Amino acid sequence: MLVSSCQHPTPWPRGFYSSASRPSRLSVARVRIPQWPGLLLQPPFSGLGSTATPPDPIAGLSLLFKRPLQPHPTPDVPSRRIFHRPDMSSKLHLSPKADVKSLISYVAAKTKVINGKYHRFLGRHFPRFYVLYTIFMKGLQMFWADAKKARRIKTNMWKHNIKFHQLPYREMEHLRQFRRDVTKCLFLGIISIPPFANYLVFLLMYLFPRQLLIQHFWTPKQQIDFLDIYHALRKQSHPEILCYLEKVIPLISDAGLRWHMTELCTKIQHGTHPTVHDILALRQCFSNHPLGMNQLHALQMKALSRAMLLTPHLPPFLLRRRLNTHMAVIHQLDKALAKLGVGQLTLQEVKSACYLRGLNSTHIAEEKCRTWLGEWLQISCSLKACEYQGRPTNLLGVQKCFQSTRSYQKNPRGDCGVGYHRYHL
Repeated sequence: MLVSSCQHPTPWPRGFYSSASRPSRLSVARVRIPQWPGLLLQPPFSGLGSTATPPDPIAGLSLLFKRPLQPHPTPDVPSRRIFHRPDMSSKLHLSPKADVKSLISYVAAKTKVINGKYHRFLGRHFPRFYVLYTIFMKGLQMFWADAKKARRIKTNMWKHNIKFHQLPYREMEHLRQFRRDVTKCLFLGIISIPPFANYLVFLLMYLFPRQLLIQHFWTPKQQIDFLDIYHALRKQSHPEILCYLEKVIPLISDAGLRWHMTELCTKIQHGTHPTVHDILALRQCFSNHPLGMNQLHALQMKALSRAMLLTPHLPPFLLRRRLNTHMAVIHQLDKALAKLGVGQLTLQEVKSACYLRGLNSTHIAEEKCRTWLGEWLQISCSLKACEYQGRPTNLLGVQKCFQSTRSYQKNPRGDCGVGYHRYHL
């Protein structure tokens, strides 16, 4: 029976080929050989007894795809599909570090978007809480920035073997302030250790921000109000210090020094502005008996501690040690500031330096603050190494008494007029 190529393809019957005429089993890449002769484009094939050879499937596919097909190099292996992988050498592969960076940038971008939506939600529905939340988050960022800067300064000191008094003024002042901030935050960390105590800590922070929080977490209005409160607290010790100076006048052995001390106390009580020479003339009184640091009683040291915003609730030997340490740090700051120059400071730095040294600079003009600070440095840098130990009474005692309690009641902010000149050097 003859099978035409136009007829419906019929699969070859099993056992059609003899063992002698059976073609070798070939595997072609990505091509499956059809099992019917209708697509082989061969002339009709007669049945048994025909002299024509059976159709060659390889030749038929070659004509169909118009390209020669090569047999599989191993004809004994069963036919299977061979997948050709593309050459990946020409493609760019990202390193694991680059993949991690891209993932971090993606997460950061998404976090920023979510954070922005959360801020807008709080601003619309809880405006008062949003103000507190914003101040708290900014305070954390500023405190973290201060911590990184302090660590960098400490690392530089350790690497180059630099002492604290050898640092520039700004780095020295940053370390001093950061230590005070850490000490104040340490109390919050201790009381938040017990379980579920963090809720109580947040309540205490909201109710007592001046006592428990540092300036980074204060609102602008709170910064002015709290600084005024602290200044009023240290002003309460000024009359006590001045009264003690009057009592020790008869104990001064030198007649000239005794006269200068009497004149200075009289000028302070009458609100007259003393000069730098009036104060420097008395520096010998504060190095020996009766105004030396080692000769002060516990009540005088407590008054000086309150005048410097230090805690007075310590034993006398700790009070004396802390006063000496605090005044040594201020003396080192004065030397570094004199080397830098008052004119190089910004407005905020000038006001902070004046407030540390006893002047309520929040309500005083910038020029007056710079003048006051310049005269302070003139007195501080004139002291010798053996004289600055008695300096708490000299500079933070006498100078802080220039504005008495009566003048403070008349001019509570000390922003102009006689109040400023009484406080001024």
